Amino acid sequence: MIRQHLKNNSLHLHKSQKLAEEINKVFPLSEEVMEAISKTEREIFVPQGFRHHAYKLDALPLSANQWISSPLTVAKMSEALSPKGADSVLEIGCGSGYQAAVLSHIFRRVFTIERIEKLLIEAKARFAKLNITNIHTRFDDGNRGWKSYAPYDRILFSASAPTPPTHLFSQLKNGGILVAPIDQGGKQIITRFYKDGSNIKVEQLDECKFVPVLEGVQK
Repeated sequence: MIRQHLKNNSLHLHKSQKLAEEINKVFPLSEEVMEAISKTEREIFVPQGFRHHAYKLDALPLSANQWISSPLTVAKMSEALSPKGADSVLEIGCGSGYQAAVLSHIFRRVFTIERIEKLLIEAKARFAKLNITNIHTRFDDGNRGWKSYAPYDRILFSASAPTPPTHLFSQLKNGGILVAPIDQGGKQIITRFYKDGSNIKVEQLDECKFVPVLEGVQK
């Protein structure tokens, strides 16, 4: 039984490595992000009926009318964080937990917030199954952020918004980066915000597709 479990794990990790290589062909990856995607079994985060699509470059449906982002988008968001040298990251919108799991191999501390309780319970079970111990979870409205552990080196929105809530920049370290999919002219653009004292520099990166940020919580 143990041998079969280890064999399955090895197979999943081999598929994750091939997935990272596929992404790298269309979007060049840094060593850190390449390794993180190679180590993260996407199959664990995908609903049972879609497991055969787990290692394709597609977004897939979750419960509660949510989606697990395509691995390509997860890679782009991870790279946009410029993670080298950063210690902590706050994610707004845990969803399936796949993005947080990828980040757990790059950052020493990952904090993730989810407003739909069912999704967060499922994500926590996946983290436990994979023995990931550096992800801290919170059931809350992500628009509020998570003051207790602020300031963060990086903040990542895994949901789209017309603009990030301005108060979240107070939870970002000086010199830190916030990445969010911003609604603009009927499109969503991965946008990188640099905090430089009281100034925020903005850089538009790439088109993407996310569910919108919503307020409040859902039990």
